[in-house]
Amino acid sequence: MTTILRIFAWLLAAAVTFATLGPPQFRPHSDLGQDGEHAFAFVLVGLAFGFAYTRYRLLTTVISVVTIGIIEILQLWAPGRHARFEDFVVDALAACAGLAVAAGMDWVIQRSRRSSAGAT
Repeated sequence: MTTILRIFAWLLAAAVTFATLGPPQFRPHSDLGQDGEHAFAFVLVGLAFGFAYTRYRLLTTVISVVTIGIIEILQLWAPGRHARFEDFVVDALAACAGLAVAAGMDWVIQRSRRSSAGAT
């Protein structure tokens, strides 16, 4: 199951990277607005990596924030794109929120498993 989660997380990260650096006409648009779309995408990425790499939460968080910064800087060289500090902040906070939710859900699941095992 962990392998499937990791493959999904990396595919999702690749899709978000393409949407961020690729031609603007290929970027999905919704009624959420640009910040909402960024937040939604990076919360999903954070959740995916949070569930895929449960043993390395702090390292995963640091790598995620650094990678988001690099992706934002790479937009300086992507035609039709612009690098903005606001986008970096929204993306990094959203990814951290997704990672935190995954950690919280994992903690609840582990705790319920321990209490179930102790009750039998």
